[in-house]
Amino acid sequence: MHDNWRDRVADIWSHASSMAESDVVIAIDDLVAERDHDDAEALFEAAGARDYAGLETEAEPLYRLALENGLDAALRPRAIIQLASTLRNLGQLDESIAMLEQQLHEHPDDEWTGPTAAFLALALTSRGDPTLGVSVALMAIANYLPIYQRSVRGYAAELVAD
Repeated sequence: MHDNWRDRVADIWSHASSMAESDVVIAIDDLVAERDHDDAEALFEAAGARDYAGLETEAEPLYRLALENGLDAALRPRAIIQLASTLRNLGQLDESIAMLEQQLHEHPDDEWTGPTAAFLALALTSRGDPTLGVSVALMAIANYLPIYQRSVRGYAAELVAD
């Protein structure tokens, strides 16, 4: 067993696929109980466990509390993506899209650009804007293409041009 709290959380997540979803929630909750009730990182993990178990209505307020209580720069973008995904699943598409667009504005070209764009594309498609969703996704993946970056960006822009 690991002594470090984060290592123990990571250990649970590394075995989550071989556990029942409810057992993941219980295991994470056991670790969360070791922290203060308003600990942002613990709240984030509790939210993530519920999200993993398909308990989006329980996850949403925990993500919000985690964000309000000051997640660090490493976890904040993940929490925004996960909360936005949860909101999409709960049918709160406009808020989901707004959160992801804001994050793309704040992280236009870093390790969070691709993941944020992927979830934004999903939210846009869920809202009934699949062409805009494809455009967002293409713009994001263009950064990873070894060639044709300019062409893909141009075609992505053409998809949404008037």
